[in-house]
Amino acid sequence: MKRLLRLTSVKGLNIFTLHSCPMKEAQYYSSDGIRTECLLCPHHCTLEPDDAGRCRVRRNVGGKMVTDAYGRISAAHLDPIEKKPLYHFFPGREIYSVGSIGCNLRCKFCQNCQISQSSADDLPLLARRKPEEVVGEARNLPGNIGLAYTYNEPGVWLEFLLDMARGGRLAGMKNVVISNGFLSSGPLGDLMKLTDAFNIDLKAFSEDFYRRLTFSSLEPVKDSIRQIHQAGVHLEITHLLIPGLNDKEKEFEEMVSWLESTLGENCILHLSKYFPNYRLNHPPTPLSTLLKFYHIAKKAFPFVYLGNVGYQQEGRDTHCSDCGQTVIRRSGYQTDTSGLNSEGKCVHCNHQIAVSA
Repeated sequence: MKRLLRLTSVKGLNIFTLHSCPMKEAQYYSSDGIRTECLLCPHHCTLEPDDAGRCRVRRNVGGKMVTDAYGRISAAHLDPIEKKPLYHFFPGREIYSVGSIGCNLRCKFCQNCQISQSSADDLPLLARRKPEEVVGEARNLPGNIGLAYTYNEPGVWLEFLLDMARGGRLAGMKNVVISNGFLSSGPLGDLMKLTDAFNIDLKAFSEDFYRRLTFSSLEPVKDSIRQIHQAGVHLEITHLLIPGLNDKEKEFEEMVSWLESTLGENCILHLSKYFPNYRLNHPPTPLSTLLKFYHIAKKAFPFVYLGNVGYQQEGRDTHCSDCGQTVIRRSGYQTDTSGLNSEGKCVHCNHQIAVSA
């Protein structure tokens, strides 16, 4: 195994370096021999020779689309599954989480901007790993259930992701994708065939918000959520509440109504506290705002959680949607699942909880 050298740290993640290697041709594009059109995400970037797409990691080289992100590992860490966040997918277990570089959004509030808003040229010494090396590392970690593709947007390094996911599935491991959901339906369909669980970040329920603060659009994200749900893949939703930008009560109620009609009453919703980062300096989300929106969502869904709030009691545990007893207790990333039996049913009333375990 090649030796990795630590370059820096992003929010506690190990950032590794190694000399760069040759680039790899991408999938999901068309070309007239000169210009290329990327078909991976709804931006459909049309690129002249030597141009890069909005993601910064897919480029036109001699009339071919290449991916600079293939094999590039920016971070790798064994994480609690709850950190993704996934609360209803193998609760209490750990998963090997890997990230690369680039993103097809430009969120002004990005929490991992050091890697998501960077190109291969910005971080020229990033590690280059083979898919089978990463899968081997994951397989050899005691107690690990699989691979999570996270930290930056996995959709922009889909070729690398799919190769790892195939290896992970052959090894009997789970594949988890943490995404902004801004992906074209064809590539998403390929991804779903190898994915056991998604967490999709629904950033707002406003086209204006998506346009001004992420430089993208809402409708493709809604389409992705529908597509994942209809395929029957485990799905949880995260929504970051930012004061003054997406904390309008009426808009939030519209989002909850749409989620209920699309995903049903067992929708699993995570409401997260915002902290200033990258290019946005709004004050952190008050706990009172989080609790207000938590109670609005709880009228529709039994499974609503609060994130980034420390040891706040409310919005932390999972309660049976039938008898109301606590079935999963959480304290930080420590998880007690003694309220569930081996089939994911409540030990008090035998009601089936929406949990994959």
